[in-house]
Amino acid sequence: MGETAALIATLVVYKILLLSIGFWASKRSTNDAEFYLGGRGLGPWVAALSSAASSSSAWTLLGVSGVAFSQGISAIWLLPACMGGFLLNWLVVARPLKREADRTGAVTLAEYLAEGSPPKIHRAYIVSASLVILSSLLIYVASQFQAAGKTFAETLDMEFSTAVMIGGAVVMVYTMSGGFWAASVTDMIQGLVMAAASIAVPLVALIEVGGLQELWIGLGDAGERYTDPWRGKHGWTLAAFLIGTLGIGLGYPGQPHVVNRFMALRSEKDIRLGTWISIVWGLIIYIGMLFAGWCGRVLVTGMDDGEKILIRLTTDLFSPVFGGIILAAILSAIMSTADSQLLVCGSTVSYDLPKGKGKRRVMLNRLTILGLGSAAIVAAIQLSASIFDSVLFAWSGLGAAFGPLLLVRLSGRKVMPAWALASLWVGFLVTLVWVPLKPAMGGLYELVPAFSAAMICVLVGIRR
Repeated sequence: MGETAALIATLVVYKILLLSIGFWASKRSTNDAEFYLGGRGLGPWVAALSSAASSSSAWTLLGVSGVAFSQGISAIWLLPACMGGFLLNWLVVARPLKREADRTGAVTLAEYLAEGSPPKIHRAYIVSASLVILSSLLIYVASQFQAAGKTFAETLDMEFSTAVMIGGAVVMVYTMSGGFWAASVTDMIQGLVMAAASIAVPLVALIEVGGLQELWIGLGDAGERYTDPWRGKHGWTLAAFLIGTLGIGLGYPGQPHVVNRFMALRSEKDIRLGTWISIVWGLIIYIGMLFAGWCGRVLVTGMDDGEKILIRLTTDLFSPVFGGIILAAILSAIMSTADSQLLVCGSTVSYDLPKGKGKRRVMLNRLTILGLGSAAIVAAIQLSASIFDSVLFAWSGLGAAFGPLLLVRLSGRKVMPAWALASLWVGFLVTLVWVPLKPAMGGLYELVPAFSAAMICVLVGIRR
């Protein structure tokens, strides 16, 4: 079997598996609780792997490996940043959010955060949250589809726009058919495939380099900056770099497509095992992608787009069949985030905004996923920013808008509704305003000031 045929065959089998899961899940998704939260019946393995995979998108496999390739050892700071976010979610958010979701019956994050507000502010919060979620996740999903285009274009000599449309169509079909069950079960499978790829590629690449010592020597030979953990920065710019990078972890509690897994857990007893599963998985993924990027810098020359290094290593170091499996892992990262994000967008439009109930609402959700997914495909074809930067921007918008209020609410404090609404808009708008100011601010990542400003609003609004 030729290389292209083997790659295509592997991917086709994988996609058929995903669509079959969507068909199976459709039999279980007949009402709101089933379609939006899987009947609140997720076990620890599904919850842990699906939440972890949803937070670790193509940004992790292509973006993190790309930064390690382009920046060298200084990319190491992404590891404590992201693992800190994992710990924050599982140790601080998971248990109280599960308890609160059961108490209030909330199906979406926005519904829980608006709970207890007077009718007018409740409606204003829901509408505001919907606007923030839809605008941020549209960019997020578009960046995932952009990653699909890069993957296919690099390996199969396919037109970028065609690749984006094919990848987007598969995600939309199985998400529309099975809802939360389809997204969660496929995310679990995709999380396992991603972990396998994150072990195989860097391990083989490290062997090809000659071991850890040769890797360090090779990075030094490539340029002094590749062995500098401070990225050549000093003073305020160094502080801004470290604070901003480590601040990525602050965004985890505010991601609706991640924390809704905690709301869907079967039992609080599952949280301990889920925590260990998630942490081990995260360590495998992030350490693996850092080493893949570093080994790629030593093994590959003449590559302008660092976000293609993982794909390049796959095609250079593996046979077509194994290469197809690893490409499936890359597409897993894309799908595991895109399906969850499309489902959150659908629930925002069909559950949070209207007042209809039952099957009509589920149908509206599916139509919303189709419409938003199609818009994301068009946006992905036009997107010029890197996957890494696009995802970080959307991550900040969501993390700053929802994270501070969620953390304070889960601590047992009540926040005055007007200040809760203010925190949402302050967090989101500071993200927008900070981006053009970033160069003058030493490159400080927008989530840090945005999260801080929103948290101030929340703290001021605490009822005493």
